[in-house]
Amino acid sequence: MKMQLAEIAHAVGAINDFEQWGSVSVTSVAFDSRHLQPGGLFIPLTGEHDGHQFIQSAIDHGAVATLWARDLASAPADFPVIQVDDSLKALQTLAQYYLSKINPRVVAVTGSNGKTTTKDMIAAVLSTQFNVTKTHANFNNEIGVPMTVLSMEPNTEMLVVEMGMDRPGQLDFLSQLVSPDLALITMIGEAHIEFFGTRDKIADAKMEITHGLSDDGVFVFNGDEPLLRERATELTQRQVTFGQQGTDDLFATDVTGTPTTTSFTTNQWPEVTFTIPMIGTYNVNNALAALSVAMLYRIRPESAKQALATVSLTENRAEWVTSASGAAILSDVYNSNPTAAKEVLTAFSQTPVTGQRYVVLGDMLELGDQADAMHASLASAIDATKIDHVYLVGPHMLALQAALAQQQPQLVVSHYETTDLATLTADLQNQLTADDQILLKGSHGIHLEQVLASLQDSSEN
Repeated sequence: MKMQLAEIAHAVGAINDFEQWGSVSVTSVAFDSRHLQPGGLFIPLTGEHDGHQFIQSAIDHGAVATLWARDLASAPADFPVIQVDDSLKALQTLAQYYLSKINPRVVAVTGSNGKTTTKDMIAAVLSTQFNVTKTHANFNNEIGVPMTVLSMEPNTEMLVVEMGMDRPGQLDFLSQLVSPDLALITMIGEAHIEFFGTRDKIADAKMEITHGLSDDGVFVFNGDEPLLRERATELTQRQVTFGQQGTDDLFATDVTGTPTTTSFTTNQWPEVTFTIPMIGTYNVNNALAALSVAMLYRIRPESAKQALATVSLTENRAEWVTSASGAAILSDVYNSNPTAAKEVLTAFSQTPVTGQRYVVLGDMLELGDQADAMHASLASAIDATKIDHVYLVGPHMLALQAALAQQQPQLVVSHYETTDLATLTADLQNQLTADDQILLKGSHGIHLEQVLASLQDSSEN
C-alpha cells in the first residue's frame, strides 16, 4: 500500500488536527512494533498488552505515523498522530476503504479443515493469470483480515482471504468487511465444537461467510456435506459443488498416490492428470476446491496443473521434512481435530516405508464435553499392523490410550504429559533411523513444533 496520511486520516475519521502531517507517506501498517517496516503506520491495539506502550519501539523500527486511541497528551511529541476512538475499528475501516480503492475480486475461504491449504492452492492457480494477494500465515480474524487487505499492492487483481472463527457472528463480520465475489467452504468438522455444541451449529456459523457475498457472486462448497447442501438452498447466488461424489459439479476420478504426492483426474478435464505435493484424499478435496475457483475464473487446466504441482504451502500443514537422523517426518503440528487427525492417520498408514512407522498425537483442543469420546474415536484410524509405536501427549489422549489398549492390545503405546516434551523428544531420537517415518499431529497449544525442531536439529543428536 501507499497512501498519504491525510487520506488515511479522512478514511478513519480522525478526531484531531492532522493537517501538518497530511503529506507524510505511509507504505505499510503493523500492530506489532517489532515487525514494523520503515515507512509504516503503527496500529496500537489493546489486548493482553496495550499497544500504546510500545510507541517508542515502533518509532525506533521506522514508523512514520501512528493511530492513537488515547488522550493526545500521552502521544509522542512532534510525531504524526491520527487520533481515533478505537484503533481496531479504525484498522478495519481503513481496510474497507483501501479494498474499495484497489477494487480486486475477492475470494473468501473458510472451513473446519483445509482452509489454509485451500487458500494456498487457490492463490497458486489464480496467480497463473492474475496479480494475487493472499492471507499470510493464519491472519484470518478481525485483525488478520484487515492486515491482509492492507498488504495488497496497488496492482492486485485477486484477493484470496482466509477466514477463521471460534464463535457465532465472527464470519458474518468478516464477510461484510470484504464483500466477497466468491465464498468457499471446504468442509464441516468438529473444530471449535466446544463453543458451538453440534456440527449443525458449526455449519450455521460457517454459512455466515455468505452474508457479505455479492448478489452476482458464487458460493462454492463441499457437496458431499449434507449440512451445507441443505443450507445452500436458502441462497439466491450461483452455487458450485466439489467432492468425491458423481453428483458434484467437480469430482475426482482415478486417485493414486506416492509417499509424497497424490494424483487424480476430474470429470471436467478428464484428459488432464493433476498432481499435488501432499498425501491424502482430503487434500484432493482441497485441490478440487481450488480447481472449482480456477474453472469459474477461466484458468486453463494446464496452467492449474502446473500451479498445483508446485504450490507453496503454509508451514507445518502436512509437509514432509527430514530429521537429523534421516527419518521422514510428516509434520502437521499447527492444528488438529478428529476429522483431520483421522484423515492424516489413514493417509500416513498407506505410505510405503522400509523401516518403522511412528505416530505422535497431541491433544485436540476446544472439543468441550465431547473431548474424551472424540479422542478415543481416533482408535478406529490407527492400524496396529501398519503402525509400530504410538506416542500420545496430553490429558485427553489418555482416553485414546485406553481405547487402544482395549481394541488393539498388541500395539505399543506411550503417554506423556504436555510438560514432558523433552522426554518425548529424547525417546524419539533414540528410536528413529533413516529408514523410518514419523507423523506429528496435534493442536498448536500442545507445541509439537518444539519436538519437530529438536528432531531436525543435528546438534541434539
